[in-house]
Amino acid sequence: MQSTSNYLWLLSDILGQGATASVYKARRKQTGDHYAVKVFNHVSYLRPYEVQMREFEMLRKLNHKNIVKLLAVEEVGSTKQKVLVMEYCAGGSLLNVLEESENAFGLSESEFLIVLQSVVAGMNQLRENGVVHRDIKPGNIMRVVGEDGQSVYKLTDFGAARELEDGEQFMSLYGTEEYLHPDMYERAVLRKPQNKKYGVTVDLWSIGVTFYQAATGSLPFIPFGGPRKNKEMMYKITTEKPEGTIAGVQHRECGPVEWSKELPITCRLSEGLKVLLVPILANILEADQAKCWGFDQFFAETNDILHRIVIHVFSLQQATIHKIYAHSYNTVNVLMDAIFRQTDIPAPDQELIYEGYFLELELVQQVHMVPKTTEERPIILVSKEQKAPIGIIYKEPEVPIFPPKFDLISDANLAKTVTSAVHQLLRITKSLMKCQDFILRGIYWMIATLKEECRKTLQQVTVLNLKLDFCKSTLMRIQSGLQHRMNPTEVGDVQIKLQSTVDFLASISQNVQNSQKQLDLTAAEWSNSNDVHHKDNIISKVEVLLEKVSAIHHQLKKDRMKMKLQYNDEQIHKFEKIKMGIHAKKVLALVREDCVQKYQKLLTCVKDWMRTACDIRKQLRPFGEQCENLSHDLENCEAYLNKILDQIPLRLQGEQQTMTTSTASTVYPDQKCMEMAIRMKQLKKEMEDITQELQHNNMIIQRLSEVQKPQDV
Repeated sequence: MQSTSNYLWLLSDILGQGATASVYKARRKQTGDHYAVKVFNHVSYLRPYEVQMREFEMLRKLNHKNIVKLLAVEEVGSTKQKVLVMEYCAGGSLLNVLEESENAFGLSESEFLIVLQSVVAGMNQLRENGVVHRDIKPGNIMRVVGEDGQSVYKLTDFGAARELEDGEQFMSLYGTEEYLHPDMYERAVLRKPQNKKYGVTVDLWSIGVTFYQAATGSLPFIPFGGPRKNKEMMYKITTEKPEGTIAGVQHRECGPVEWSKELPITCRLSEGLKVLLVPILANILEADQAKCWGFDQFFAETNDILHRIVIHVFSLQQATIHKIYAHSYNTVNVLMDAIFRQTDIPAPDQELIYEGYFLELELVQQVHMVPKTTEERPIILVSKEQKAPIGIIYKEPEVPIFPPKFDLISDANLAKTVTSAVHQLLRITKSLMKCQDFILRGIYWMIATLKEECRKTLQQVTVLNLKLDFCKSTLMRIQSGLQHRMNPTEVGDVQIKLQSTVDFLASISQNVQNSQKQLDLTAAEWSNSNDVHHKDNIISKVEVLLEKVSAIHHQLKKDRMKMKLQYNDEQIHKFEKIKMGIHAKKVLALVREDCVQKYQKLLTCVKDWMRTACDIRKQLRPFGEQCENLSHDLENCEAYLNKILDQIPLRLQGEQQTMTTSTASTVYPDQKCMEMAIRMKQLKKEMEDITQELQHNNMIIQRLSEVQKPQDV
């Protein structure tokens, strides 16, 4: 037990250890609350006094939520060793987080963005105070879990920090070799004499390596055998990398370096974030200090990412999930252009569905007016033109096999690799199942929408048929009433027009009914696939197996700490290895033979379904305009016939005035024609009333259908 006047700690409660100090978890004597104490060893006192005091002074002047706070400076009672009392970060360091098996392929996108925001904010505070850290790395970024459950990351360990303005340089060496700028690496690690000076941008190289590691789970530059064993090759990789590359790995001794300008496919970040992050990494992982970005540009570009909002989009035909990063003030036109860059679907061909309804967006409308989306409720993107399915692009992780040889250290390391692979397989399974869910949801909405379009089209045809019947009836009565008094060419064109309209409406009606039958067949296929999809419990099965694998990994880690096992414990250890291998094989079988096969089958179905949907949409699209044109033509025809109808009494009256003989008691055919004309006018009025009532009823039905939204799948 060690203590100062206000704090005490056990030497076994060590949180971290460096060349000049150790950090312990301590308690405040008055309250029992946890704090971190940094205790300096005798080596630290060999440094110049101003260097010893530098960290105290730095922490006193830095006060920011993303920098570990200094609370007090005390001394150990017996030895008078200096002790820094700091806030305790219960979440450990970013390195601890990355060493967890579930983060072997990098952090989730949401957690990475928190790291990005925290480091940028903390570094901005350092720059405002003219401080260069000189030892940025995951081990010096601490994690705290806030009251809302969200992580907060804080910069710590300012033992190497010093005040330095942008134009100033320094020559002293600090830092951890994997994160050192190549110029510093050459002198500090390879021990090559040089007179180079270093500016504030050396922190940017360290930040670049840290961000890459946070995004991928591994270092960007790795020589064969590792950075610590192959130092010359490590320096060669970092200094000779082609411009724009962000990673270089040597897979075999004396072999070539595999360069990359992109983040790996196993990275958990979306394409939308990758395309913004990669240029930043490329410009701060620059060995030539003259070409490297300055902090102003670094802050500008990173804050540009952090101030964007995310629009979640699922491309239905392609079966791909996207995240579009856009500023809230951007227009829909900019959004659609960003969608095009990720999906290759041109803006004119894009149709967006949200919660079952097509979005009617204006190109000048700002993005913040677009409905809020989440990973579970994206906007469904549909292309007017057929697109081939692409699906989720993933790389199946390699699951190693345990060798029969008994080795506590090797077994524990291999167990971590197996557990990491199972975590990745679970994420792949969840992505594939989520994609299937979006496919089924989108197809359901497409079927419902197309059925509604068919219903509306048939409704238009019904109204047009009523108008057509009225025109035909009017024409027949006119012809019957006027008989020989009418010029045959007077209504001949009307007869031809009405007959062609009859044929055209019959054709539309038949085509729409055929479309309805196709939709009914597609709906039946969809229903069968939906039943199969929701009966699956693959995710639950993989999660149960992951729990078993993780428990064995935890046990093998405990065994490694013992270094030597009793006979019975050794036999149990061997059995656990075998069980872990069996569990991992079961996970692989579930993913390959169940999840992936059903997923591929559904991709084939969606290709056929969307071909049918696109064909029906293309067929229905002109019907609306054609029906509008027909309605206009029938109205003109009706007006023309009404004009003739209105002229009948005048014609008959003129003929009556020329008659020389008549009897009051005799009812002449001309009188009958007049009576017929009156009845036809009455019939016209009744037909108009019926048509108005039908249109009113249709409006009521349409409003009711809009109230009842399609149910979620």
